[in-house]
Formats: sequence, C-alpha cells, structure tokens
Amino acid sequence: MDTPFIYGKLAIGENFTDREDEKMRLAQNFLSGTNTILISPRRWGKSSLVLKAASEVQNSDQNILIVFIDLFNIRSEEDFYKALAENVIRASSSRMEEVVTIVKQFMKQWVPRISFSPDSQQEFSLGLNWNELKKEPDEILDLADNVAQSKKCKLVVCIDEFQNIAFFEDPLAFQKKLRSHWQTHQSVSYCLYGSKRHMLMDVFTSPSMPFFKFGDLLFLSRIAINFWILFIRERFRSTGKAISESQAEKIATMAEGHPYYVQQLAQLVWLRTDTEVTSDIVEEAMDGLVLQMSLLFQGITENLTTPQVNFLRLLIDGETRHTTKANIEKYQLGSSAHVIRIKKSLIEKEIIDEQPGSVIILDPVYSNWLRNYYFT
Repeated sequence: MDTPFIYGKLAIGENFTDREDEKMRLAQNFLSGTNTILISPRRWGKSSLVLKAASEVQNSDQNILIVFIDLFNIRSEEDFYKALAENVIRASSSRMEEVVTIVKQFMKQWVPRISFSPDSQQEFSLGLNWNELKKEPDEILDLADNVAQSKKCKLVVCIDEFQNIAFFEDPLAFQKKLRSHWQTHQSVSYCLYGSKRHMLMDVFTSPSMPFFKFGDLLFLSRIAINFWILFIRERFRSTGKAISESQAEKIATMAEGHPYYVQQLAQLVWLRTDTEVTSDIVEEAMDGLVLQMSLLFQGITENLTTPQVNFLRLLIDGETRHTTKANIEKYQLGSSAHVIRIKKSLIEKEIIDEQPGSVIILDPVYSNWLRNYYFT
C-alpha cells in the first residue's frame, strides 16, 4: 500500500493541506498581475503553495500562462538568461514551429542556436553567445512581456531559489538590471521565493536594495495544529487505519507544525500502526526520527563555536532575555555585543530565526535532539 504522507517532494492534490488564505492571496496576485515575494524558512511549503495556486489559476483562466524557473543550480548571469529564455518559450509554445517563430521574432540582436530533443518536439535548449549577450541582455529580460503581448495573454514568472543571484559576479548590478526591466512589464508579473530566508530578507526588505517594495510581501507562517489534526486523521482513515484526535495533535505538536516533519513523523507512525495508533507508537516514531537524524545533527553542532552552542542551550532552556548580565555569565556568552553576533551567525546558518518577540530553533527535530540527547 502506498504511504499516505508525502515529504521531501512537492505536496500536490490531496497531500496539500490548509494554506487557504495564502493560496487565495497568491492566486489573486497572479490574476491581477501583482508581483509577489514569498518568504519563509526552509521546508515550510513555499514551492507546494506556489504550484497549488498556479494550478488553480490556470484552471480558472486559460489566458494566464505560468512559467516556472528553479535557480537551484544557477550560478551565473549567463545561466540565468538561458534558463529564463528557455522556460518562457517552453511555457508559451506547444509546437516546434512556435519555438522557432518566437526566437526569430523577439531575439533579433543575435542568432541563438536551437537544439531539439529527438525524443520530444517540446524539449529544446538554446545556445547563447555570452560575449554578445552580456553587452545587450535586453531582449532576454523583456522576452516574457513581449511574448505575452504578442499572444494577448498574461504570464506569471515564478522563480524558486531566487536568492542564488547573490552568487553572481556582481549581484547588486544584476538586481538593478532586473528591476529596471521588470518594473516596466505590463503583461507579466513575478513571484520570487526561495529557501534562504535571511538572504531574501536582505534583498527585499532593505530600502537600499533595488527590489525594495517590488511587490506584495508575503511571509509564510506554520500551519496551525488544528488543520494538521484534520489532515492526519483523514489520511489515516483513507487507508483503513484509525488515529484519535489527541494522537494526531501529538504528532503535529511534536513536529511543531513544521510541514516537512509533520508529514515525515505521521508516515513513521502510520508504518508502525496495524489498525489503531497508540501513544507508545507516536513516542517510538519520534525517537526513531530523532535518532535517524542524530549523525547529521552531531555534524552541525560540531561545526559551531562554543558560544554558539551555549546560545542554543539558552534557547532550549526557554530563556527569552538573551543579553542580561546573569544569562551572559551563566551561558558564557561574552558580552551583549557578542550575543548579537552569535544570533546573526546562527541566523545565516539557518539554525535559528528571529521572529517578532522571540528567537526559535528552526528545525524542531534538531531542537528535540539538543534537548533530549546533546544537552543531557
């Protein structure tokens, strides 16, 4: 029997839960042509949310085309332009003839090489002359808007791992270049998101940066426990297994509502259950998950400085006043200025996150490991 829980891949269809408010807001932005910046920590379901909203928008309005671009392995401007051009053309073309027509019509400054896959007429790649392209990238940067206007449709360009532009040779100049073109587009909107929250915050929330106030800024929060309870119980029920409301709540609470870990822990519980979930099964599954991850967590912790580890101990102990004299002495943090540097470093490592009124350890299973194994 297929397991009813999905993690490590996009949650689509019945595997997608809640996010109704965020999905509606994102869909409305797509329909109205409003740019969106989606920010949240890793594994909180950004990509699944964008895919879900895009799917519903396309089903409701055939005049809207969605372009998906993943910058995961993009490390240069040249690679970015190639990915942008290929994905815009792919999303707006259904036949080989259309691909050729778009290239001829909108890429006139230089002649790119088009290679088609023998297995599929829809698969192709562009060979671009970087020496020419870097002098005049305007045609690529305006390609989406030009194609949309020629087809009398709207395009939504969704770019995942957008923070990777920071690895380009001159990221600030590149951001200025993008903003100067994209802000003029009338038939294209952009949805920019990624997994490096602190890097995206620097790009989109700093008044000195080109992408400041580029669009609707959407911060993704954790899914509420009550939604997880309904979801977990339904998924168990669909496979003929029973789980009480209290046990479903226990799974969601142990994983702190973290989408990836809720699904993973629920699956481990489901695999251990013959007919009905018990409290012992949930505890056993959580212990198994923590121990499964322990080698990774040990490596992460060994790469931290002693003051950084001490600061994590302070968080595990529930201390909220990080810079008091008593806590600085108790946890050997040096000084209040040093505490600020420690927090900044741990945020950059994506181990903690500073939220309004609190600082949290982002990975709930790592937090569990620290509390129940490392610090004991």
